[in-house]
Order: sequence, then structure tokens, then C-alpha cells
Amino acid sequence: MTGRIIKAIAGFYYVHVVGDGTYACRAKGSFRKEKKTPLVGDIVDIEVTHQQDMEGNVIHIHDRHSALERPPVANVDQALIIFAATSPEPNLNLLDRFLIMMEDKDIPVIIGINKIDLVSDEEVQRLQQIYEPAGYPMICYSVKEESGLDELRAALSGKITTVAGPSGVGKSSLINKLQNDIEMEVGDLSAKIERGKQTTRHTELIPVDEETYIFDTPGFSTLYVPEIEAEDIGVLFPEFRELSEGCKFRGCNHMAEPGCMVKAAVEDGRIAASRYENYRLFFEERKNTRKY
Repeated sequence: MTGRIIKAIAGFYYVHVVGDGTYACRAKGSFRKEKKTPLVGDIVDIEVTHQQDMEGNVIHIHDRHSALERPPVANVDQALIIFAATSPEPNLNLLDRFLIMMEDKDIPVIIGINKIDLVSDEEVQRLQQIYEPAGYPMICYSVKEESGLDELRAALSGKITTVAGPSGVGKSSLINKLQNDIEMEVGDLSAKIERGKQTTRHTELIPVDEETYIFDTPGFSTLYVPEIEAEDIGVLFPEFRELSEGCKFRGCNHMAEPGCMVKAAVEDGRIAASRYENYRLFFEERKNTRKY
């Protein structure tokens, strides 16, 4: 019997089999020996151990077309990274960290900006001007006013999307609007520290419609820079790639070298200054990471 893992909690894998239901399964011991761990999103084969109680064992994991470690999910088609336009203020360093993680995994990203009802049109345009020229589609919306949600639904349709972002930006509220079967717990935002309470406690695959699924994933406050050489960080910035071919020096790191086309593009506004400054930070971070 073949199905998809839709939830994993405390050693149990909940496998949905189309037309049959969801089975609570354990993973067979041989997976530990093979150093394999089933992930939410995996297509798996199961053996039924108790039909009445809908219990079984995961006996085989099908090949994955993608996999993430943070969050631990498999077979993702795209990522929706959600930030708020305000309350809390968007942390662009954190957003850029997420983007280079997804570039490293070759997973397409949509940037969602919630709470646009609380800011001016100029602020929305400022964010768009940073990321859309870099090739990232941005959907600006308001869960509270239910504006922009049709555009989001269209972007998610027919795909498996991992939804992530810092606490307090409205991920759970959005998921509640997109589907009706599962009501997510919605946390209150602390006005004092502008950081939401952590409300998502496990990774879960949620059906939006017959062909559309979203992963709700725990909020994050820090993300690592992929463990690649500092000199390779630039390839994870899409807007750098073509320009770098015109740099004076082959292998230009876009730092202090003369004749750098990336730095020239920053100076004339074709690349956002915040993107370049975060690139410099990530470059130095990787360069200074002690190697063992």
C-alpha cells in the first residue's frame, strides 16, 4: 500500500493513502541502520498491522525529487517565505539567508508580504524593488482584509509548497484562510518585543485542495549560511550571475576588486544595496568560519 507522509509526531508517521484514509505508522528498524529517516512529504510503502485501528509500518521510502533539512521536508515544489510589512519590521538579512538556502537546494521561492494594510504603498513598492529585479516573485497581501489571497491561491495551485517565516507574521492566519479542514493555533504578537509566540509544534502537510498541499513549518529566528566556500556565495544571488561574467577578474568575489560589474550595478541602483551588504556579510561569515 502506497501513500504520502502528511505528519510526523513522536516517532509516528501519519501516512495518507488516497481512497483509504490515514494510517499511524512506525518506521522499520532497518532505516536506522541505513541512516535513513522518513520525512513529511515522502511517498512511502506501508504494511498494515491493524486495519481497524488504521496502524502500520513504513517499509520503503520512494526516491525524493527534493529534500530540506530545515525544515525537514521532502518533495517540495516551491517555498513561500512570509514576512510582514510591519509589526514586526521585515528582517531582510533573515530573508536573504532563507533565499540562499533555497537557491542552494534549487527550490523556487515566492516571497509573501502580509499586513500591507498597515503600511503605505511606497513601502510595499520599496520591498518589491529589492527582490523582483533579483527574480523573486513577490505577492503582497493582507489576511485581515482578505486582499491579495486569490493571487496567492493561484501561485500555490497544483504544487507542494513549504510555508515558512519568522513568528508573528501571520503564517497560521494565512493557512486558516487557505483551507478549512485544519484550524491552526494562532499566537498573539507581543507588542513589547514584537516577536510572536511559537505556535507551530510539528511539520505537517495540509491539503488545500485535491492537488495542492502546503507544509506548515516551525517559525525560525536564525538560519545558517549553506556550508559552501565563501567564493561560491555569489552564485546563490541570481542578480549577480550574469553580471559577474563581465567582471575584470575571473573569479571576482565582488568585494574589493577593481572592475567589478556587480559593485557597479549596486552603485547605479540595478542591485539593491541591502542585497549586496548581506552578500558581504555572508561572504565574511563563510570566510571566517573555522574549518576542521
